[in-house]
Amino acid sequence: MLDIEKIRGEFPILRREIHGRPLVYLDSGASAQKPVQVLDAMERMYRETYANVHRGVHTLSEQATVKYEAARETVRAFIGAADVSEIVFTSGATAAVNLVAYSFGEFKVSAGDNVVVSEMEHHSNIVPWQMMCERRGAQLRVLPFDDDGRMLTERLPELIDSRTRLVAVTQASNVLGTRPDLRQIIDAAHAAGAAVLVDGCQGVVHGAVDVQAMGCDFYVFSGHKLYGPTGIGALYARRPWLDELPPFMGGGDMVATVSFAGTTYAAPPLKFEAGTPNFVGAVGMAEAVRWLQQFDPAEVAAHEDFLTRAVTEKLLEIDGLRIYGTQSGKCPIVSFTVSGAHPYDIGMILDKMGVAVRTGRHCADPVMEHYGVTGMCRASLAVYNTVGEVETLAAGVKRAVEMLR
Repeated sequence: MLDIEKIRGEFPILRREIHGRPLVYLDSGASAQKPVQVLDAMERMYRETYANVHRGVHTLSEQATVKYEAARETVRAFIGAADVSEIVFTSGATAAVNLVAYSFGEFKVSAGDNVVVSEMEHHSNIVPWQMMCERRGAQLRVLPFDDDGRMLTERLPELIDSRTRLVAVTQASNVLGTRPDLRQIIDAAHAAGAAVLVDGCQGVVHGAVDVQAMGCDFYVFSGHKLYGPTGIGALYARRPWLDELPPFMGGGDMVATVSFAGTTYAAPPLKFEAGTPNFVGAVGMAEAVRWLQQFDPAEVAAHEDFLTRAVTEKLLEIDGLRIYGTQSGKCPIVSFTVSGAHPYDIGMILDKMGVAVRTGRHCADPVMEHYGVTGMCRASLAVYNTVGEVETLAAGVKRAVEMLR
């Protein structure tokens, strides 16, 4: 079994106190905390091996380049991509989705075409497609979910047709925790000749990923939800797409030749990495991957599932509390409201008790509209959380509700 206390000891911030109480951090779905191994790797990069990559023949530049490209290989192996050239580093998942929305949209989408997204997507997997559809004169179609948080995949035949160019879907909802049936969605899209982009921000943290077995065309995730640094993420794309699609941005490092007569582009993945990349962030994200890979994924999943069930049982003892997203096998995310108590008020009172949860609309307005609520509280769990913290949360919510009522 996992040694949770040893794991917690590797996260310096978990030793903090908030308002005189031990920190109970239950907001990892927004951004996970960082182990000391990640912090040390990035500090070493700045102290010992800092120089711009791909641009110099001097020792520091060569060493930095080696570390940057080694980070790319670490990410490739982590998600099971076929070739290292299929991994494009970006500033995060949002940037990766926008890259595909622009490049794919310019290349593949015309007036009268359509793109399908699900109702439970994060704004980052909705708005770029809306913008692209507006530019290209295409239609955005929505795959709904039911009140239990189940994606209604039986509606796919009425949404996907010969004019569908792409389906964008989450691997796991950041509000409901739902893990949709990706195989059914991907197969339906490919049968119609459409590509598929999967938002893996929540999914990649809570289970092994094999993009080749998944069969998606594009896969995106961020480093900061993966126990890594902010400002770094990755786009996986099958190599034929990277060869065909036009670059999203122009600048240094993404070119082969430049003249006023015309410019030729570098081979993927550099074709999509204009400018100085966040190579220190890439090294930090790779270290986070290595840190996570030291654990048995089945043990991590069992621990997180146990905590999810525990927090669900404890919270449901509170009168008037409703949990959103009740599908089995969900990610360790528990979103809830309590009748007679505003989510913001609950969150502020919990903070006074040292408990950090997310409150608000969670960058998922369509989900809030589906349930007719103005916001929710969300507890998102990670490998470093404990049963004691779950009990502290439940006691804090009960106390907050008593105060507010």
